[in-house]
Amino acid sequence: MEKNKNRFNLVEVDWIPVVNVGLVSLRRIFSDSKLRALGGNPVQKIALTKLLLAICQAAYTPEDDEAWAKLGPGGMAKKSLQYLEDKKDLFWLYGDKPFLQMPKIENAKKQPFGAVLPDVATGNTTVLVQSQIEKTLNDAEIALLVIQLMGFALGGKKTDNSVVLSTNFHGKSNEKGKPSTGRPGASVGFMGYLHNLLLGDNLQTSLWLNIITLDTIKSSAVYTKGIGIAPWEKMPKGENCNTAQNLKNSLMGRLIPLSRFILITADSLHYSEGILHPTYKDGVVDPSVAVNFSEKKTKVLWVNTEKRPWRMITSLLSFLETDKTNGFNCLLIESGIKRSRIKISKIGIWSGGLQVSSNAGEQYVSGSDDFVESEIFLESSIIGKDWFALLKQEMSELDILSKRVYVTVNGFYRDQKVNGEKLAGQASNLFWQLCERKFQTLVDACIDQSQVKALRPVFAQFVNKSYDDYCPHETARQLDAWAKNRPNLGKYLKKEEKISV
Repeated sequence: MEKNKNRFNLVEVDWIPVVNVGLVSLRRIFSDSKLRALGGNPVQKIALTKLLLAICQAAYTPEDDEAWAKLGPGGMAKKSLQYLEDKKDLFWLYGDKPFLQMPKIENAKKQPFGAVLPDVATGNTTVLVQSQIEKTLNDAEIALLVIQLMGFALGGKKTDNSVVLSTNFHGKSNEKGKPSTGRPGASVGFMGYLHNLLLGDNLQTSLWLNIITLDTIKSSAVYTKGIGIAPWEKMPKGENCNTAQNLKNSLMGRLIPLSRFILITADSLHYSEGILHPTYKDGVVDPSVAVNFSEKKTKVLWVNTEKRPWRMITSLLSFLETDKTNGFNCLLIESGIKRSRIKISKIGIWSGGLQVSSNAGEQYVSGSDDFVESEIFLESSIIGKDWFALLKQEMSELDILSKRVYVTVNGFYRDQKVNGEKLAGQASNLFWQLCERKFQTLVDACIDQSQVKALRPVFAQFVNKSYDDYCPHETARQLDAWAKNRPNLGKYLKKEEKISV
């Protein structure tokens, strides 16, 4: 096949996974309003959403909330579809200008596709499950990989940083002047950023809810270069050229970070570090990441497989406390909810990502590391200060119950001269798993104190089940310890605190 022949156009060919549908093209994303949601793992969902948002923002960025509301999901889809038709020649996966790829990086060492996928075992890594085995990728899977690598490439030695495209650029060298280890992608960070997105009742509405206006970009003061230019319209010439510098400080540069310079070959890819973006410590994050700039040491919300994303809801919604001047802020969530609750009856919040580990500059997925995701839906009519205050109180109560499970299970084993810390931790995790089943009900009930009180016996049952499942009471000795340490939930069930708002 001719090396520079254009083939596999992302606008026309099916390659994007969609729930209950299969693979669809970019064209269908913006022409079929019945598509419900993206498929794939959490990282793929985030990477694809960011690509689709970049297309929406490149097609038309509303000036303010009024222009956004007037645009609507239908207007956004129409403008994006027209943009794709006009720019279709920029979306060839293969050819003389391959999509989001750098032909000049062809001197970089080749890597097999599996080497850059976090969930595939290569080299000396032990294969634990069938899905970890490296397989041959088709064109649709390669297209998805390209999008994923732009922001979610793991740091490590797989990047060939001996190839540098920008003259006198030393950012890919260590102190000794030798090629450095590749840094983590801008969207994954050191331990795996937790990303947060708004959801509507279909995919087009979800994209519309997450569009950022020019006013919001200006007031946030995070992206000093504004919207910026979509990288497929103007790819950088190197790691530190003017185009690269603009991407570092624009919204487009956070949606499509180009953290890796790659070039796809027949069965592998040339692979090197791309643009080195500023981090949350420098005051710049993806619009889907929650960050707290108000403390002495800047903090972000990381993925934590021991703490499901829905448990972060009070941190994400802390802006509802009108007298609160600090705390975590997620640009997409705050700006989206404030303007959407008077336009949309129900708004969803999706949170997810990938927890990763690091050792000596090498990033990997191991042990308890994994993908996580969760979603909740909020009735727009109930979102407000009073509702949030009650939700915050109940989340605090659940946290206390979780600790009580841990203490009582640990006490049960301590009385039998056994170290029960590990089992106590597992019991506490079981409690949170059980709570997740009823969390949406709790969210809806927090409009009224009596409804919340009626739910408390359910969560009390979860405490007892977690305790009983991990504390056997068959022998006389076990029964004695079980009765002695059994959680006393009378105070929780009777408590009726006045909410301070």
